[in-house]
Amino acid sequence: MRLEGTHLFAAPRTAVWEALMDPGVLSRALPGGEQLEQVGDNQYRAVMNVKVGPVQGRFEGKIVLDGIVAPERYVMKVDGQGAPGYVSGEGLLQLAEQDGGTLLTYAGEVNIGGSIARVSQRVIESTAKSLTRQGLEVLDQMIQARLQPVEPSPAHEVPPGEPAGAQLTGAQASAPALAAPE
Repeated sequence: MRLEGTHLFAAPRTAVWEALMDPGVLSRALPGGEQLEQVGDNQYRAVMNVKVGPVQGRFEGKIVLDGIVAPERYVMKVDGQGAPGYVSGEGLLQLAEQDGGTLLTYAGEVNIGGSIARVSQRVIESTAKSLTRQGLEVLDQMIQARLQPVEPSPAHEVPPGEPAGAQLTGAQASAPALAAPE
């Protein structure tokens, strides 16, 4: 099955690249993703729970990132097995600056076998497109959250005109001050 498409992120290419290379981000962006553990340079062990039509199951496998040209592209190779069958595939992810954001273009081939392959091709393709769209939307939200400025905590702000430490609370406020030796 061929899987291809594009997604425009309202973010700089470096921010999108960093997210695509972060296993913590990818594990949360993968629909049905239960675990993504780095086991080597650009090699990961993955666990996913996927439902395709009436067939649902857990897949365990590996993901390898190859042909990496930062921050432009890489090839993702996926190989997994589970009770519902197997999935293997390879796809190219490319990033290009466009309209003040970053355009992700992806294209690849996915092969499936076992009981999951008995589901109609139309249902499989529809599910694959839906999972890809969901993953890209979550990835987009996570990138946007990373780009938000970190606001200082109100507990650390000192109002103008007051010396630092003047606003102690709790145990700090009730503790006796240590006198300096005379």
